[in-house]
Amino acid sequence: MEGFWEHSLVIHAANFSVAVLCTLLFMAIFELVTKYNNWDEIKKGNISVAMATGGKIFGIANIFRHSIMHNDTLLVMIGWGFFGFFLLITAYYIFEFFTPKFKIDDEIANDNRAVGLISMIISIGLSYVIGAGITYK
Repeated sequence: MEGFWEHSLVIHAANFSVAVLCTLLFMAIFELVTKYNNWDEIKKGNISVAMATGGKIFGIANIFRHSIMHNDTLLVMIGWGFFGFFLLITAYYIFEFFTPKFKIDDEIANDNRAVGLISMIISIGLSYVIGAGITYK
C-alpha cells in the first residue's frame, strides 16, 4: 500500500475526480448567481445559455489544467482551482458592470447569441490568463 498513492494512475484519477467535483460545485455556484436556470434554458434550446455555460465549463477545466500541471498536491491544486474560479466569477461581474446599457443575464436568457458568444469568449480567454498566472514561477 505504501507506493499506491504515488502511482501515476492513482494520482491521475484523484486529480480528475477532484476537478470534476469542483467543476460541479462551481457550476452550482454559477447557477445561483445567474437569473436564469442554465439547464432548463439549455433543455429549451437556448443557444446563448449553452454558449455561456460551455464557456464557463471550459474556463473552469482550463484553470484546473494549469493548476494540475503546476502543483504537486491535491490540496494545493484545489486551492488554485478555487482561486481561479473566484477570478472567473469576478470577471463575470466586471462584464456586467461594463455593459450598463443592458443586463447580461437578461440578454442571455432571451437568447441574444451575440451576448452569449461574448460571455463564452470572456470565460475561455480569461481562463488562459488565470492559468498563466497559476503556472508563473
